[in-house]
Amino acid sequence: MNAYRAKPLTYPWPPLLYVAAVLGAVVLGRSAPISVTHSHGWGPWLAGSVMIAVAVFLDIWAVKTLIERRTAVLPHRCSSHLVTCGPFRFTRNPIYLGDTIAMVGLGLITLNPWFIIMASAAVAVMTLFAVRNEELHLLSRFGFEFERYCRATSRWI
Repeated sequence: MNAYRAKPLTYPWPPLLYVAAVLGAVVLGRSAPISVTHSHGWGPWLAGSVMIAVAVFLDIWAVKTLIERRTAVLPHRCSSHLVTCGPFRFTRNPIYLGDTIAMVGLGLITLNPWFIIMASAAVAVMTLFAVRNEELHLLSRFGFEFERYCRATSRWI
């Protein structure tokens, strides 16, 4: 199979990685809690709720944009079009960014710093294994057009 037809990933594991990161944060929060003191009782909860709302909006907007452009939503499917509109104008990975923001929001709501640590780890693993493979796929499919998009749009934020 040539590079033009190659799939970016063999299995749609990015969502599973975020689920594993959330479960890891919950387990670590119970087995090795990090104490957090705060002076504002509802401040972290409110900030976390806003972050989760932003994350859900970003994820829905990104999926809606992909569907409207008639290209793959799942990360293990071949892209038929290079999408550079909607949230993809601001970040090349809005769904992963939304999932990361949601994890940080959960950490604020539950006052569990492990969520923030695991979100950082998830970003590193996603970049190394999923994002780079997806970018190679898009480069093989769209060439210079994708290179130009990469120069104009950051990978995460």
